[in-house]
Amino acid sequence: MTLSLPIEPEANDLLNRDPLALLLGMVLDQQVPMEKAFSSPYVLAQRLGHDLDARELADHDPEALVALFARPPALHRFPKAMAARVQEVCRVLVERYDGDAAGLWSGVADGRELLRRVADLPGFGRQKAQIFVALLGKRFGVTPEGWREAAGGYGDVDAHRSVADVVDADSLRRVREYKQQMKAAAKAGGG
Repeated sequence: MTLSLPIEPEANDLLNRDPLALLLGMVLDQQVPMEKAFSSPYVLAQRLGHDLDARELADHDPEALVALFARPPALHRFPKAMAARVQEVCRVLVERYDGDAAGLWSGVADGRELLRRVADLPGFGRQKAQIFVALLGKRFGVTPEGWREAAGGYGDVDAHRSVADVVDADSLRRVREYKQQMKAAAKAGGG
């Protein structure tokens, strides 16, 4: 099981081998296409000149980090806010998990604990945390007891709701259709 998005093969490889890159892709996955969000950790690593390191990012000069995020092509449509968010998440990883992103999910007792740990990260509301729990379970074999229940509908076997369900072009199309339906329903209900 791995993640396979329609992005550069090197970017997919980084997501599959580096837990921090995967987590940062999820951090950036808001208000930009998922391909942009999940390819940005690779671009950030290229700009840094080496693999990502939570301690380095946590301690990085904030203005210099914003400059890395803002350099064209920008890593996110809101480079200043997302550079700060990445730094906040990395600081939590250093404080709670010795700088190891995989520490976030290793040794969890059950799906509820995994969801709580993810939801405790800066910028992770319940829905985003559930999507990440589903991504870990479906693509990376992180399956503590009760993980599907903790992931909510994103944990469903045949779901096509999030990045956790993307394995090819057809599944990406189905995820996009689902998201469009949800936006339309929200607009209809709120309008």
